[in-house]
Amino acid sequence: MVYKGACYCKAVKYEVDISSPDEARTSLCHCKNCKRFFGTAFGLTTKIPLKAFSYTSDSAKPTTHEADNGSGSLLHREFCSTCGSGILEYGAAAANDFRYIMTGTLNDPGALPPKGEFFCINREKWMPEVPGIFHKNKITE
Repeated sequence: MVYKGACYCKAVKYEVDISSPDEARTSLCHCKNCKRFFGTAFGLTTKIPLKAFSYTSDSAKPTTHEADNGSGSLLHREFCSTCGSGILEYGAAAANDFRYIMTGTLNDPGALPPKGEFFCINREKWMPEVPGIFHKNKITE
C-alpha cells in the first residue's frame, strides 16, 4: 500500500510504501515540545519503518532543523523551506529504523487513524481522552 503526502505548497512530496496499515502507528503526543512545534494542543505523527519512506523524484529538498528535545536528546525535523510545513521527525534512537511523519501531510490522513496517546499527563484539561486507543502518561510507561 502506498500512501502519498506533501507539504502545504506541495513542493516537498513523499511516499510511504507499507504492506499493511499495521506497519504504521499514528499517535497523539501531548508533550510541550510537540505542542510548540505543531502550534496546537498536541502533535500527531505516524511512525513508519525508515525503509518505507522516500521523497519523490520531483520533490524539493526539505530543510533540516536539529535541536535538543528538552531531555538532552537531539531531535531531527525536516520541513519545507517555502511554506514551513513539517514533514517528519526522528530522534537519535530511531534514526536508523523509523521516521515519524506529520500525519496531516498525508494526502489521506484518515487512512492511518491514531492507535495511542503519549504524555497524557500534559493533555489540555479541555481535551477529552481519545477512546479505544492506548494512553501513556509518560514515555517510560
